[in-house]
Amino acid sequence: MNVPSQQEIMAVPENGKPSFHIAFCVDNNYFRAMGGTIASIVANNPGQHFTFHVLAFEVSEEHQRRLKQLESMYRVKTELHLLNLADFTQFSHFLGHSHYSLSIFTRLVIPTVLAGVTDRVLYLDADILCFNRVDELVDMDISQDIAVVVPDAPVTLQRRVAALGLAHNEYFNGGVIFINIPKWLAEDITPKTLDALLNSTTDMRFNDQDALNIVLNGRARYLSPKWNYLYDLIHDLNVNKFVLKPVGKAIFVHFAGAVKPWAAWSRHEACTLFRRYLDISPWADMALDQEPRNTKELRMHSRFMYRQGRPLESLKWYVRYLRKRRAR
Repeated sequence: MNVPSQQEIMAVPENGKPSFHIAFCVDNNYFRAMGGTIASIVANNPGQHFTFHVLAFEVSEEHQRRLKQLESMYRVKTELHLLNLADFTQFSHFLGHSHYSLSIFTRLVIPTVLAGVTDRVLYLDADILCFNRVDELVDMDISQDIAVVVPDAPVTLQRRVAALGLAHNEYFNGGVIFINIPKWLAEDITPKTLDALLNSTTDMRFNDQDALNIVLNGRARYLSPKWNYLYDLIHDLNVNKFVLKPVGKAIFVHFAGAVKPWAAWSRHEACTLFRRYLDISPWADMALDQEPRNTKELRMHSRFMYRQGRPLESLKWYVRYLRKRRAR
């Protein structure tokens, strides 16, 4: 897949459409990943102006500088929203005695933070790459919708519908959510979601995603899977496949599995593609992960090596996995 240069992207005249707002919720460890996502969106949508909102509790000065640098490279505006829980007193009682992390809370306050800034915003996970134009979303009328979502993988959908006892046979993946901010706020979706998250008697395996599905069941508009094409690199690596499978007309390819496209140690083609996008972003000087970084990755890599017919390599990585696990 060819990735245009910065000069080629900027050579396309602006299309005259309003800026399209996209939000991310990341911490310092995910700015590199988000940089690849943003670069892929800009590269595949020359002429379209974007406003990228980043919600976080703490961001290093270096990442703040890189984020702002996007504005001098492309036709984009960036807004960093540093969150302080004290600013969200209306939600404080939900979190006071919760075992859930603050990261769950971040995505749910996007409408509150952006109220008055824009009426609609596309939330994206930062393990997504854009493969095609988003014009359909830019032009979409969502004035009658609370949220526009994409169904999860069929197996996950059926299991979660049953586990959560949902009345409607639908369940969406929370990695892509197009939000109508005024309607979301008017319907109190965030407080209702937090209430479902903290008070449900069922197993909330996917935390806020499960809770959002409970609250929005039968009330969200569903789009084609091309808007959140779920791609699990583990499936490829388990059978020694290192080339990206065809994704058809997918717009957003979501690498939702445990192996990400910045895991260079996997040697999968997705890493080469991610590297190309990262190279046209302010994070171009950052290396990909050359080795597994945690116990889960170490154990998977050991398995991949064994299936590639490299038993000594497999053993080496399994020993490293055992040592890291014991050190925790």
